[in-house]
Amino acid sequence: MTVRGRFITFEGLDGSGKTTQIEKLAAGLRAQRIRVHLTREPGGTPFGETIRHLILDSATSRLAANTELALMFAARTQHLDEVILPALEAGDYVLCDRFTDSTEAYQGGGRQLGSKPVLVLHRVLCADLQPDLTILLDCDLNFSLNRARHRNLVTTAAGHRDENRFEQEDRDFFSRVYEAFHAIAQREPKRVAVIDARGTPEETHQKVLATVQQRLKVVLSH
Repeated sequence: MTVRGRFITFEGLDGSGKTTQIEKLAAGLRAQRIRVHLTREPGGTPFGETIRHLILDSATSRLAANTELALMFAARTQHLDEVILPALEAGDYVLCDRFTDSTEAYQGGGRQLGSKPVLVLHRVLCADLQPDLTILLDCDLNFSLNRARHRNLVTTAAGHRDENRFEQEDRDFFSRVYEAFHAIAQREPKRVAVIDARGTPEETHQKVLATVQQRLKVVLSH
C-alpha cells in the first residue's frame, strides 16, 4: 500500500527568504532519498502560471479584489488536481511556495475581504486539504518590503516578467497581511510553525530543519 506523502507549505511576506529556504529543505530531503516536488502559487501548472502573470503584473492594477480571489482559487484547484494530489498519492513530499494561507493573508487581510470567504472557497473547491506543516517565515516588515521591491525591479530590468503589482501597495496593506499571517498561526499552532528569519539564510535553514524533524518525525542531516 502506498503511504501518502507529506505536504509542506512556506508562507510569509515577499522578501522573507521563502525561495531560498524551500530549496535548502528540498536538498536536505533529497539527500535522504526522499522524492520531492517543488512548486509555487499562484502557478505550478501552465494554466496557473498564466493566472500568475495576470495577478502579479503591474498592468493589471484595476483588478477587483473578488476577481483576484477567484483567480487565486482557479489556479489552486488546477494545481491540486494536476500536481499536488497526484504527488501526495504517490508518496512524495510536496514543498509549495504559498498556499491558501497566503490568500487569507493577502486577499482576506490585505484586501480586507475577511477570512470567511477564503475558508469557504477552500472547503468547497479544495476539499479543505490542509498542509501537514506550514513554515511561516517571520522577519522585519520594512526589510521584507524593500528587499522584494528591489528584487522585482532588478528582475524586470533584466527582461523577466513584471511581478511588481503587490509591491506597489502601501505599508498599511502589508501590515494587514503581516497581521493576518500571525492570526492564522495563532489559530492553528499545530500546523503552522513561526520561524524567526531575521538571521542568516543558514541560521534560518537550521531552524527549518529542526522544525521539520520535530513536527514530521523525519531525520535530516544538519
